[in-house]
Amino acid sequence: MYRFISLFCSIIFIISLAACSQDKPKEQASTPQATQQQPDLGTAAAPGAPVTGKVLETMDSAGYTFMNVETGAGPKWIAVNQAPVSVGDEVTYMDGMVMQNFVSKSLDRTFPEIVFSGGLVGKGATPPATPPPGTAAESFSQALRSEGAPAAGDAGMTTGSQKAVVPSSADVKVEKATGENSYSVGEIFSKGAELNGKTVVVRGKVMKVSPRIMGRNWIHLQDGTGNPADNTHDLVVTTSLEPDPAWDIITMEGILAADKDFGSGYTYAVIIEEASLKQ
Repeated sequence: MYRFISLFCSIIFIISLAACSQDKPKEQASTPQATQQQPDLGTAAAPGAPVTGKVLETMDSAGYTFMNVETGAGPKWIAVNQAPVSVGDEVTYMDGMVMQNFVSKSLDRTFPEIVFSGGLVGKGATPPATPPPGTAAESFSQALRSEGAPAAGDAGMTTGSQKAVVPSSADVKVEKATGENSYSVGEIFSKGAELNGKTVVVRGKVMKVSPRIMGRNWIHLQDGTGNPADNTHDLVVTTSLEPDPAWDIITMEGILAADKDFGSGYTYAVIIEEASLKQ
């Protein structure tokens, strides 16, 4: 009798263990599904997608509303066409051109980084008194003009709907720089894909300087090469160096970027960035 009871208890114990082992996979299988259903509130929106956040600070000036918005990626300063926005409001704004160290003369304030948005979405998106620009890029340029700064196009940028403001071809003949990685303006345009990401040296005549746009200075160089018909005669070089009014013919060294896209339709076939003056 005792042996029978022991055997019976053993069978019950084994059946219980089997039941428990069958339950565990079900619990584990349900965990991923529950995780997928929970939104990741700490993830920033994908580039180009509308962003939603809470307004921490706001002010109107020069036909624009400047907002400090708490987003999933942290606080961000946003500028949109003037709109009725208050502190504490939840707003959704479109992506746009990012500008660093933007100086607002009307507010007497410098923004380390600010997004010139294409506009608000949904609540708070009441149109301003004057029709808003058609694109975020146009909004960006209009903001620069309203603050007395050079428009983005003046730096040689292009948008999807208009050509860049490129200096006309000048009657110049500048000898190509000597030494390693040296190219003429025309060669840089023709070899853009091959030289992408590489250090290059170029020598040319300074045709135009657009200072302090997106935290850098934009220099237009020409050396007499390239084709004015397709704007490959004028090369844009960006640098943190302060422009010297005495600059005439200079040699610059920097990193070449091909098909550079700054967002909102602003692109370059080739551009030299992080450039330094080479003696």
